[in-house]
This record gives sequence, structure tokens and C-alpha cells, in this order.
Amino acid sequence: MKNKSFLYRNSLSIVFLTLFIVTLCAQALTGWKEHNQELADDHANEIPFLTYLHTGHFVSSTFENFQSEFLQMALYVVMTVGLRQQGSAESKSLDEKEDVDREPNPNKKDAPWPVRKGGIWLKLYSHSLSIAFFALFFFSWGMHLYGSWMDNNTEQAVKGKAFQTITQYIAGPRFWFETFQNWQSEFLSVLSIVVLTIFLRQKGSSESKPVDAPHMETGK
Repeated sequence: MKNKSFLYRNSLSIVFLTLFIVTLCAQALTGWKEHNQELADDHANEIPFLTYLHTGHFVSSTFENFQSEFLQMALYVVMTVGLRQQGSAESKSLDEKEDVDREPNPNKKDAPWPVRKGGIWLKLYSHSLSIAFFALFFFSWGMHLYGSWMDNNTEQAVKGKAFQTITQYIAGPRFWFETFQNWQSEFLSVLSIVVLTIFLRQKGSSESKPVDAPHMETGK
């Protein structure tokens, strides 16, 4: 590993971080133009780009997607502990214990410090991945609610309608429509990779079984 460059050793995260930044900037730019078009159609004043980044329109559209992604990952991490799918590359073995199921060894070389510390630190660390994803989900869900509420009240003001409290807004259908349309797409994408990896292959991918593996062979 010492002979491998930093870029080689971290290429997966670097590429996805780059894609995230590029697409977030593209979303912000196109969202700004769309929002100004909507304001113009309602005979309201257009806003500059930096102002747009603080609007409910941008906050809502951004965190609407974030929260569904984090929910997907949180549930996937937790459900793959105990649930199985015969033949899927995304499932643990149906019969055998796997390396991830063994008890942590505090004497193992280079073990993370919570493992060496034990007690509550080990307990938290043992579930830290799901805790992190659920925390990110709840934060993003709250930000989506806040942004969607702000955006709704901007529309209400432009149309001369009454301001809604956040309690009134969350009791209505708009926020939940935005939420459920994202959740169902994430659940479908997980179902797709779980089922499709039973029968289909991608040579060289860590998300696929070997090309010559039998369909009903479970795990990678």
C-alpha cells in the first residue's frame, strides 16, 4: 500500500465527492433560475444567487434528497444484520457466521480505541455506523421540513395568501408528498440491487458476486 498514491488509495471517495460538489452546484444554479422564473411569473422581484441559497426553495430541494438517502443507508445497515436474501451479493450467508459477527478483540493490533477502552464506548462504537446515519437522517429531515415550510410561505406571500405555522404546514399533504416520493424511490433502489445481484454480475465490482458464481450462492 505504501507504493500506491494518495489518489489511488482514496479514488472512490474522491470521485464521489467531486460528483457531489459538481451536481450540487448545478442544482443550485438551475434551481435559482427556476425559482426566479416562478417569481417572474407571479410578478414578483427576482433574487440574486447568494440570496437564493438561503431560500426555502434551495434548502427544501437539497435536504429532501439528503434525508431519503440517509434513511436508506441507515435501514440497510440495520436490516442486513438479521435479514437474508438467498442468492444476493448484498446478503450475509444463510447458514454460516461471518467475520462481522465475531466479538471484537481489544488485544488485536491497531484496534480502534473504543474497542480497547471497552464498556459504553465499545457499545456505542459497535453501532456507530447506524447511529451516524440515523442522526444524519433526522437532521436532514428537519432541514427539509424547515425549507419546505419556508418555501410554502414564500409562495403564500407572493399569492397574497395567509402565512402558515409549521404545525399547520406539517399537518397538510405537501410536505409528506415530497417525503414519501423520495422514500419509495430509495426503497426501490435497495430492492433492485438486492434482487438483481442474484442473477446479474459486474466483473470487478465489490457489489457483485464473481461472474461464475451460481445464482443461489448467497453473499460475495
